[in-house]
Amino acid sequence: MEMKRRSFQSVGRRLCLLAVILLCALTGCAGEKKDTLEKIKDLEFTVLAEENIPKELKAVIEEKKGNTFKVTFQDNGFLYICVGYGEQVSGGYSITVNDLYLTENAIYVDTTLLGPQPGEGTGKKDTPSYPYIVLKTEFLDKPVVFN
Repeated sequence: MEMKRRSFQSVGRRLCLLAVILLCALTGCAGEKKDTLEKIKDLEFTVLAEENIPKELKAVIEEKKGNTFKVTFQDNGFLYICVGYGEQVSGGYSITVNDLYLTENAIYVDTTLLGPQPGEGTGKKDTPSYPYIVLKTEFLDKPVVFN
């Protein structure tokens, strides 16, 4: 009986030790993830007018504009970040940029589609629109995460 008790105690101690090791490992990973999401700096950007969008990118946007899309494009040392909201029932929509920033591992972008104001776009009620935004920023060799 004494031998079985020691055996169970040994197994219990090993399980407890394993649980502590796993807990430490999980806590360490969570801390590491938080550090990589930490904002290093806000990125400067320009919202491009349609006539300033590179031809190749404009062709991609034209092809995708009927549905929501998220596209990045690199050209001549610049990074173009595009967010499209697909077909909308009328005109008068706008898009705001909530955030564009750099972390250790990625570029994060967050935009919001705003609906038309009351009385705005009254002549365009039956004409669908395809709101999208193109942001131009310095090229950084990082993936872009869309929020």
